[in-house]
Amino acid sequence: MSLKLLSVDPSDRGSQRCRLGPGLMSALGLSLGSPLLVSVPGGSCLCTAWPRPDLAEGFLQVDLKCSSPGLVSHPPAHLDLDPDHLTPVPCPKLKGVKVTVVVQGVDFKKRTPPGLVHELAKDMLKGVHVHEKHVINLENYDTEIRYVVIEGINPDPASAGLITSKTRVEVVGIQTLRHHRSQLQDQQIVPLGGLEEVSASLREMLQLPLLYPGALSSLGVSCPRGVLLVGPPGVGKTLLVRRVVAEVGASLVAVRGPEVVGARPGESEEQLRAVFERARSAAEEGPCVLFLDELDSLCPRRSGSSAPENRLVAQLLALMDGMQRSDRFLVVGATNRPDGLDAALRRPGRFDREIVIGAPTLRQRAAILSVLCARMPVCPGVDLAELARRTTGYVGADLSALCREAAMHAVRGRSKGSGERTVGVKHFHEALKAVRASCLRSSLGRTELPPTSWEQIGGLDEVKLKLRQSIEWPMLHPEAFVRLGLCRPRGVLLYGPPGCAKTTLVKAAAGTSHCAFLSVGGADLYSPYVGDSEKALAQLFRQARACAPCILFLDEIDSLIGSRSNSGTPDGVQTRLLSVLLNEMDGVGLKTLERRGTEKILQAEGTEEENRPQDRLEFQEVCNKDVMVVAATNRPDCLDSALLRPGRLDHIIYVPPPDQQARLCILKMCTQSMPVGADVRLEELAAKTELYSGADLENLCKEAALLALQEDNMEASSIGHTHFLRSLGTMSPSLTAQQIQAYQTPPR
Repeated sequence: MSLKLLSVDPSDRGSQRCRLGPGLMSALGLSLGSPLLVSVPGGSCLCTAWPRPDLAEGFLQVDLKCSSPGLVSHPPAHLDLDPDHLTPVPCPKLKGVKVTVVVQGVDFKKRTPPGLVHELAKDMLKGVHVHEKHVINLENYDTEIRYVVIEGINPDPASAGLITSKTRVEVVGIQTLRHHRSQLQDQQIVPLGGLEEVSASLREMLQLPLLYPGALSSLGVSCPRGVLLVGPPGVGKTLLVRRVVAEVGASLVAVRGPEVVGARPGESEEQLRAVFERARSAAEEGPCVLFLDELDSLCPRRSGSSAPENRLVAQLLALMDGMQRSDRFLVVGATNRPDGLDAALRRPGRFDREIVIGAPTLRQRAAILSVLCARMPVCPGVDLAELARRTTGYVGADLSALCREAAMHAVRGRSKGSGERTVGVKHFHEALKAVRASCLRSSLGRTELPPTSWEQIGGLDEVKLKLRQSIEWPMLHPEAFVRLGLCRPRGVLLYGPPGCAKTTLVKAAAGTSHCAFLSVGGADLYSPYVGDSEKALAQLFRQARACAPCILFLDEIDSLIGSRSNSGTPDGVQTRLLSVLLNEMDGVGLKTLERRGTEKILQAEGTEEENRPQDRLEFQEVCNKDVMVVAATNRPDCLDSALLRPGRLDHIIYVPPPDQQARLCILKMCTQSMPVGADVRLEELAAKTELYSGADLENLCKEAALLALQEDNMEASSIGHTHFLRSLGTMSPSLTAQQIQAYQTPPR
């Protein structure tokens, strides 16, 4: 039998009574006025059992005089409860109780003596059954005291009890109603994953000046005034501030930058002063944090003209400089464009510390996914660690969108009658196709990676092995490299004749490594304005580092960056691009903004530890935090020698033209989806296509198919051997023996 929860009668408000049927009372062993704990979604309520006036069964009416904090702002309504949710609890007479009193406003808190507040609270709590950590609603009394929070009770083993005239009531704190409600709102924030280090640093900066200002004053040190959070969009800066502020026990005054800007001259400065005054008044009620979100839109870098933004920046500087030691509030700013902020803000005394939140690392992504999937019906076969490896460059907002998209795929499958009620691996794979990393959406070059496998490339077995050793092995098996003291290469150069699958090899290596992929050409970098090309290349490396491990593919690198010895203009754009590339590959261009957690050094200590999943994640996170530069060229003699030394392009791999066996494999791959006749002899074709590249062989098959359509007037059903021979007679190889001979000497 279920119980329908009804609203409480007006006559029972403030009586702490629970009205239920007499049959249920006898079944639970309750007498008149027996304490009863009612559990509902969102919390519980302590009340006393009373029969309904109409003696009807199946209904329940509860007065929320003593309830858990979550029910104060969100009282239950229109619920069907099971009788098991009603639990009789013993309530002995309490010897003592510790409470926090919540009053209406700051004026009553200032002008009312604490002794009077203590006597009022003690008198109103007399005869009330209380539960530890519950809130007593006293709004029915005609006083300024609204709530009393039960912090602790004596005797300790009891979780509930009755306050009598002999119970000693100790008031441990007095809060205002606004401060109490802000704390209740902050407690409802979902937990964050992967931000433990940043959260600890921010908590330390907030706790010292807000909760222990006397400790800093005794040391002769002024309290910090501001903290600046820096990080790309979607990493959780706003949620982090709300979570840490709730943990510290402070109230939050949140303002977004555009909300302050007004249309009239002087209106923006007036609204900014009002925001600081609101934070100052909230700080009188308790510790307070003023959160300025999107700070770069509020305080951009000042220009030479007398723009309105200049006055707004000057007003914020004056307000932060005018903060007194008695002002118990701290300013926290958040931005994803720290270089766009005015330099005067980023100094000690204003924003004393800058906390960088980079894109989440491998283990942080696994922690975020575990938090997001905790409330989802996820199939046990879903490997979150593997999903974290495949989401390189994803921030918290991207991972949240990924889980939501996977859940939507599961819902669509259920609506089609599949019968599945959980989110499986296939749903996440479908979601990965729709949700991309946000840091790559506005990046230079191409980020889409067509699905390419090693099996789709005919021949070149030795080249495939070298590429796997250079790219795939360090990313998938970093513990083996650490055990042998090997360092992963920083760069790989593929050189060889045109049309020999250099670009396809790189795509296959990136696809099997499950890492981010950025491909850039000359059109993406070159600009008619001086300095723009170098800036674009540096920005490309910053974006690649943000989503590391990442493969940065520079196709036709000879057209992007030439050799300084062959350049007619020593200060040309190719020379400047080469200088930027060398600095970025050596790590000179790395900024503190791109930090991704604390630096760690790993040592392999036996093979047993390597098989543990957490250790494996740590190896992959620490060892694969750099960018792998892969370049391809068919003119290696045009490259600068400084780029070809070990430490930059470590591995130089020659991609030769296909031999007869490789040509046979390529022909089989190209004709796999074609209706080839039984008379077609691919071995003969492979022997007759000396000096043909892979692109030539693919074109040969296309021409043979077109000849078949031409002969049979678009009614052809198969391709014969004669079509291949005729196509071969009209084509000539794109490679020459002299050209191949020129590639035999490796560039250095």
